[in-house]
Amino acid sequence: MSRFSNSLALARSSWQVLKADKELILLPIISGIASVIVAITFIVPVFVAGAGDGTMTGTSLLALLPMYFVLAYITIFFNAALVSAANERLEGGDPTIGSAIRGAAGRAGKIVPWALLSATVSIILRAIEERVGLIGRIIIAAVGVAWSVLTFLVLPIIVIEGSGARAALKKSGSLLRNTWGENLAAQVGMGLLGFLLILPGGVVIFLGISAGGAIGAVGFLIGVIWIIVAAASVAALSAIYQTALYHFAVAGSVPSGYFDSDAMQMAFRTKRGRRR
Repeated sequence: MSRFSNSLALARSSWQVLKADKELILLPIISGIASVIVAITFIVPVFVAGAGDGTMTGTSLLALLPMYFVLAYITIFFNAALVSAANERLEGGDPTIGSAIRGAAGRAGKIVPWALLSATVSIILRAIEERVGLIGRIIIAAVGVAWSVLTFLVLPIIVIEGSGARAALKKSGSLLRNTWGENLAAQVGMGLLGFLLILPGGVVIFLGISAGGAIGAVGFLIGVIWIIVAAASVAALSAIYQTALYHFAVAGSVPSGYFDSDAMQMAFRTKRGRRR
């Protein structure tokens, strides 16, 4: 129950931080636009150079591997920008889109190995999942969740401490001992929150398609915009949560007035005390 309470406190306070910096929602949107441009840049030439019937050969799929790594880097880079902005706000600053991107750019070289590792793990898990039965897929899904939990604090460690991917992964695993409950709650909670926020947009799109005509087109557009903003909001909240959890895991408190530092500090100290 204490871990659930900690998670709720972190989530509520993360929302307060996002309300203070609503422009952070633009970062996931920019990331999405950049990803679409990169995907088109890679995919179109591959299809044009193909057999002409739109089929994908093994060579074509191999040619798309660089795209996968580039897309992973773009996603991680803009997540790093969100972490940088969240950390700036928590430390008393007033982040902007520019300062967030500059913060991520300052760690651009350290992000590359992490993007490569993340993309490689994703490719391997997906390749195995496509070749196993139902039980195997469940096991692979569990492995994927475990990997997400293990690496949840990697990006804050890279951005805030300037650590390399290997050191960040090792420290994230070490900090997991203190934060596994809040970490897992974030994985599940953010997924559920995303579903609930996106659901109204999906309903509006369905009604728009059903209605047809000009009204349907307007409804479809509104639904798409809703989904984009909702997904971007969840991505921003997740990055803020990650950053706050990193501070709690390292110091037992957060350098800001957004979080109930006394309550959280007592919770973490209690856990540590029980292990001694």
